[in-house]
Amino acid sequence: MNRSYEVEYCNLELRFDRRLIQQLITSLIEEGYSLYWNESETHFIVAIRSGRRLVKLRFERIDNRYKLVGTYTLRDPKLSELLEKMINDTRGHAVVKRFKERQIVIENIMYGEIIKTVEISGVEQKVIYEKGPSVTFDMVMRALRNNRIEQRLPVLRLEMDYELATLHELLTSGRLEEAEQCKRRLRELQKEWMELEC
Repeated sequence: MNRSYEVEYCNLELRFDRRLIQQLITSLIEEGYSLYWNESETHFIVAIRSGRRLVKLRFERIDNRYKLVGTYTLRDPKLSELLEKMINDTRGHAVVKRFKERQIVIENIMYGEIIKTVEISGVEQKVIYEKGPSVTFDMVMRALRNNRIEQRLPVLRLEMDYELATLHELLTSGRLEEAEQCKRRLRELQKEWMELEC
């Protein structure tokens, strides 16, 4: 990355436990960063010295978990890499804007994955990548089957009620041969009901 490279992280939605913050602090120390941290009832702040700049990562406490809040502009590639690793590890959401000379690349990240990348050069805007829907043939068939089931069950119930009423009428009037046909039809309907319920 060249010196004019700058990355802005906004609309962050990262939720995690204290262990991940400790891992981040350990990684920063291993990378040679000078830092300090401060914890209160509501926040955990990690201040990192990056060149002449001081970057303060602000973690908001929510019960026993934390949420990274705020917008961060970084010019340090290593620090940027660590923050992106955290977005990935927490399967978080973010909008990442990469400024390079006269160009901006915007990445929309959901659940730790890039779902859309847009490149802006002057007034031109170009979609570089857009994740398509991850729908499989099996998912479509299941959805169609579920829809068919929802439509079929009420009709099937009415058919069974009608056959039961008919069977009662046939048995009380002594028409046993027709009653056997009605019982066969009821068994078929019962089998279909059992298949749809599974």
